[in-house]
Amino acid sequence: MEEIKDKQSSVSMPTTYDPKEAEKKWYDYWLKNEFFKAGQRKDAETYTIVIPPPNVTGMLHIGHALDCTLQDIMIRFKRMQGFDALWLPGTDHAGIATQTKVEQMLREADGTTRYDLGREKFLEKVWEWKEKYAGTIHEQWAKMGFSLDYSRERFTLDEGLSKAVREVFVKLYEKGLIYRGKYIINWDPAARTALSDIEVEYKEVQGALYHLQYPLKDGSGSITVATTRPETMLGDTAVAVHPEDERYKHMIGKMLVLPIIGREIPVVADEYVEKEFGSGAVKITPAHDPNDFEVGKRHNLPQVLVMDESGTMNENAGKYQGMDRFACRKQIVADLKEQGVLVKIEEHVHQVGHSERSGAVVEPYLSTQWFVKMKPLAEKAVEVQKSGAGVNFVPDRFEKIYLHWMENTRDWCISRQLWWGHRIPAWHCADCGQLTVSRDDVTKCSHCSSANVRQDNDVLDTWFSSALWPFSTLGWPEQTEDMKRYYPTSLLVTGFDIIGFWVSRMIFSALEFTGQIPFKDVLIHGLVRDSEGRKMSKSLGNGVDPLEVIDKYGADAMRFMLSTGSTPGQDLRFRWERVEQARNFANKIWNASRFALMNLEGFTASDIDLSGELGTADRWILHRLNETVRDVTRLMDSYEFGETGRLLYNFIWDDLCDWYIEFAKLRLYGTDAKAKKQTQSVLAYVLDRTQRLIHPFMPFISEEIWQHLPHSGETITLAEWPKYEERFEAAESVREMELLMDIIRSVRNIRAEVNVPMSKKVELQIKPAGDDALAILRRNEEYVQRFCNTSSLTIDLSLAAPEKAMTGVVTGAELYLPLAGLIDIAQEVARLEKELKTLNGEVERIEKKLANEGFVAKAPAKVIEEEKAKLADYADKRDKVTARLAELRS
Repeated sequence: MEEIKDKQSSVSMPTTYDPKEAEKKWYDYWLKNEFFKAGQRKDAETYTIVIPPPNVTGMLHIGHALDCTLQDIMIRFKRMQGFDALWLPGTDHAGIATQTKVEQMLREADGTTRYDLGREKFLEKVWEWKEKYAGTIHEQWAKMGFSLDYSRERFTLDEGLSKAVREVFVKLYEKGLIYRGKYIINWDPAARTALSDIEVEYKEVQGALYHLQYPLKDGSGSITVATTRPETMLGDTAVAVHPEDERYKHMIGKMLVLPIIGREIPVVADEYVEKEFGSGAVKITPAHDPNDFEVGKRHNLPQVLVMDESGTMNENAGKYQGMDRFACRKQIVADLKEQGVLVKIEEHVHQVGHSERSGAVVEPYLSTQWFVKMKPLAEKAVEVQKSGAGVNFVPDRFEKIYLHWMENTRDWCISRQLWWGHRIPAWHCADCGQLTVSRDDVTKCSHCSSANVRQDNDVLDTWFSSALWPFSTLGWPEQTEDMKRYYPTSLLVTGFDIIGFWVSRMIFSALEFTGQIPFKDVLIHGLVRDSEGRKMSKSLGNGVDPLEVIDKYGADAMRFMLSTGSTPGQDLRFRWERVEQARNFANKIWNASRFALMNLEGFTASDIDLSGELGTADRWILHRLNETVRDVTRLMDSYEFGETGRLLYNFIWDDLCDWYIEFAKLRLYGTDAKAKKQTQSVLAYVLDRTQRLIHPFMPFISEEIWQHLPHSGETITLAEWPKYEERFEAAESVREMELLMDIIRSVRNIRAEVNVPMSKKVELQIKPAGDDALAILRRNEEYVQRFCNTSSLTIDLSLAAPEKAMTGVVTGAELYLPLAGLIDIAQEVARLEKELKTLNGEVERIEKKLANEGFVAKAPAKVIEEEKAKLADYADKRDKVTARLAELRS
């Protein structure tokens, strides 16, 4: 599309803003013209964000809306600053989560299981699911206005990412950092798959502690042990005591008889046991407890697995074979009571692991799995972080969480007993029993050349592929142009809850395979909670659908509320009234812009001239805009979106709408053509820059308004970000406007106190504090007359206070409103007494502050001077109020 040359302002804006119409129109326009596509600014500095890929398990929730809105704000901001900005979209296959959803769908539809369909047919169903929900996610991204480069979209199971996954697996295997072995892992009996430590949620559960008596074979006594899971005693292969525990030294090496089963098991000595805890004796079940597994290895104990993959007791459980683990527990307790070896049962509250995905109670389970050896990878990442060359966490307190995870991580179980995911690139030979690990599919054994090979059935943990996301999405392992240009990325935005799951793994993977950190900054945000501060959940029914919010209030209102509602790292409470406030803010912008455009008809960009003799209000609004540009730019680069929103809200609502536009009406409606054109120039310029500043937060309404303004651009998306300009500094105009605004506010407050409507003209007398104030008021008399609605205005240095008048004291002037017949003297005295009390309190507060030696010693000189100036101002106002009270009482 050709660039629009010097477009005239348009007054065709509807009376009210229609978000639905504007949002679809502008998003389609942006996509059609490829404004979001990176790589079009060949010589520009790059700025890259890769989206945290949402799972293809369903609809995006309000947490996704927050996360992605923050990213969109930064990418739009940087694009407007002239960067070659890439925001790369994509989705995650989410192995266990997606497979669980599809299996549930099949069960509910016709009772079918994945085993009924077989692997190939089942995977076809999952791909159908993926296509459906990836499409839904696309629609939601569009509704929210996200400026994603769809030409570079990736999926964690697409061909390029699969190649990256295999490359990483093979390289780690060849370096000895991936191995296969038996180990106690977290097992989800419902999903029938292994889980990593961080896929287990611990919940406080009211349970029981069962004290059992294990008799010595020689009949010389017994040992009492305690357990919360009596069903696992069927897999006990020893009882351990501390080697220095005098109570049990004589028993070490003796044999015990395992109740019910009758198996003989030894008493072993191990320093793992705490002498002071409980009875000082611990049952050892190597196949069902990670600590017992380690004890078992040290003492060469058998590993007896008593359950199968579904949590059902197996052939090693004797007469309990075929029973569910929890049903077995009840039966065993009853049998132990009958045998007389159940000493006691105590109520016991303890933390029980549950599968994050299925909700099932997790079973520690001995299984052959694939692991990543974490120590060397984690050590490298910690070393880089502590050297100062690592990732910048915002807020920085989250660096401690990251380092704690890295320094305490265990080997990572990466295999999952699923069908949906990256299948492990390892082939087992049925003839020689050897493994072949390969980047390519294997048809014959690399050891004996047999063709009798089969690929490992397991798939990789979802986080294995997600850990490569910042560089696999850019084409790695190939050194693509995108990889060279956009990596390392600039920013990752994510929640604190997946620092261990994802952030940590991306960092050590990137360092290992690219030699660089994957992103410069990590912005951590909190959760979106409900209005009461509760976590949103299906069980509470307090979730919020972002599309519902958009349908009711528009995308811009939702984005502004979410992005400005908290500080980095803090949780956000979702309140519908705050969305409504954001919608009202959008309407305020719309109405102000519409008024301005009605007074800019035919005005073009080349008509804008800010070099002439501007009025006080004109110079003041340019100064305030300049300050806002400077502060907003600084805050955006610091990710302080809440403070940015507050500044923009105050500038637009108060300075621009409530003050400047009202002041501008005098010139716009006046007879001075030159003054009118100057004010039109300022109005057009300020409105244009205001839309640019608000655009990253409210992209739709800002584009709609901007397209009606005089400019020479094609879209606000690519419009230049405003810069601070010294030429707009106007401290004197600020002082003038502050005096005028103080006077207008004071008069309006006095009117309100005595119920005098603004429509009624009043006599106003002003006594300036000196020549400077007098000159200001003389220059701006018309503003005072207009906005105080005066029947007569007197400005006089020697003015004597009239009797029976309402009074106001502002910095630089005293105000008198003779309101005979409308004022109650007693009421005015009461008002002044209240004001005097407030002023006395302020004077006393600052005097105490300045008398505090600690404050004076530590505070900067500038702060102390500011406090002294405040004290002098409050004291002056107090003296004047005191004097006026004396007059009224006389």
